Amino acid sequence: MNQFHDFFREHGITEVECVIPDMTGVARGKILPKSQFNSANMRLPKAVIIQTVTGDWPDDDSITGPTDPDVVCVPDFNTARLVPWAPDPTALVIHDCVNFDGSPVDISPRYVLRKVLKLYEDRGWKPVVAPELEFYLVERNVDPDLPLKPPIGRTGRPEIGRNSYSIDAVNEFDPYFEDVYAYSEAMRLDVDTLIHEVGAAQMEINFVHGDALDLADRVFLFKRVVRETALRHGIYATFMAKPMQDEPGSAMHIHQSVVDKQGNNVFSQADGGPSDLFLGYIAGLQRYMPAVMPIMAPFVNSYRRLSRFSAAPINLAWGFDNRTVGIRIPNSGPEGRRVENRVPGVDVNPYLAMAATLACGYLGMVKGLKPTDPMSTSGYDLDYDLPRHLEDAIEAMRDSADIAETLGADFVKAFCAVKEKEYDTFFRVISSWERSHLLLNV
Repeated sequence: MNQFHDFFREHGITEVECVIPDMTGVARGKILPKSQFNSANMRLPKAVIIQTVTGDWPDDDSITGPTDPDVVCVPDFNTARLVPWAPDPTALVIHDCVNFDGSPVDISPRYVLRKVLKLYEDRGWKPVVAPELEFYLVERNVDPDLPLKPPIGRTGRPEIGRNSYSIDAVNEFDPYFEDVYAYSEAMRLDVDTLIHEVGAAQMEINFVHGDALDLADRVFLFKRVVRETALRHGIYATFMAKPMQDEPGSAMHIHQSVVDKQGNNVFSQADGGPSDLFLGYIAGLQRYMPAVMPIMAPFVNSYRRLSRFSAAPINLAWGFDNRTVGIRIPNSGPEGRRVENRVPGVDVNPYLAMAATLACGYLGMVKGLKPTDPMSTSGYDLDYDLPRHLEDAIEAMRDSADIAETLGADFVKAFCAVKEKEYDTFFRVISSWERSHLLLNV
């Protein structure tokens, strides 16, 4: 705790937000006075981890135990950051969940990522990742029955057309992004490039490549920065995968490579050519991505994004500098050879998305799998390789013994139960489409 003491004293901290990421990626936890933080580790009910996005819980009480037990939350000093928008000097610290005997809570998303990274470490490998996050700015929407609209920018008019990579379109919201970058700098998030994406008021921010756990932490915190900043500017920011009917969806593309203990990219041979491990990694994504789709597309809305002719993949073909397929290989030299997984939506839990994509690649490498031939033409006309609905995705995940072994059988059971409960909750809702087309016509 000495490190925390120095950090708190340097910044005059009076309160600490003690958080864990749940299955959805929501920050759960407690806000403690600094003095209480220093005196004991925080405890939370284990069931907090498996709370659904609707605030419910799975019906199976065997996942966390029928007595609703606690877990101990252990602070990770590497995650200590300032909360720049707080009125009083406030710190935020991400915690790991452990049982009372000190063993990790194996359904905790942060542990699931640690588990996969340990598999790499045992082979003398280290993954390197770089996520790209797309999101929308929208008008405040207090009635969920009304469609979302682009917000008003500095011109006094909302966007009505496509403005990919437009500098002026980004500048419409200069005051907003100035605060996003200021908050991100204060929280040491190390965000990189800002661009305007295809959709109306759709933006993308990229992160510099680095360690997978550190990047997952930063994405977890960055989502909160984006939303908090929007509220302070009288608008909303959303990471829904498909927030508007006639606009493209939002992804979290993940660039990934693997280095050995000497820092050499194992995707490249000594002569600079692609290695068998590189091909195996691609093949692992091709074989196992359908089984981790509840992670990559975790909500009913997620599957609306995955459609033809929208740069959102429907297949697991791969190709060099090809954005029409699920697995893109950007042009690069041997040291920068990497794989871009274009399947995940931006609505993912970043810890689980990192864990899942790395697990698929790992299985492909250790099993020596072989990929299909690369595609040099459009992949839009190919058949769907991915589940079309959340129900099918849950079934595929439950049926994969390799994914259960790699991510943890208890985690797979818990995560599928959460997704199943969310789907059941959604299925009870009668939509406006049904009232419009069925009420008087059937």
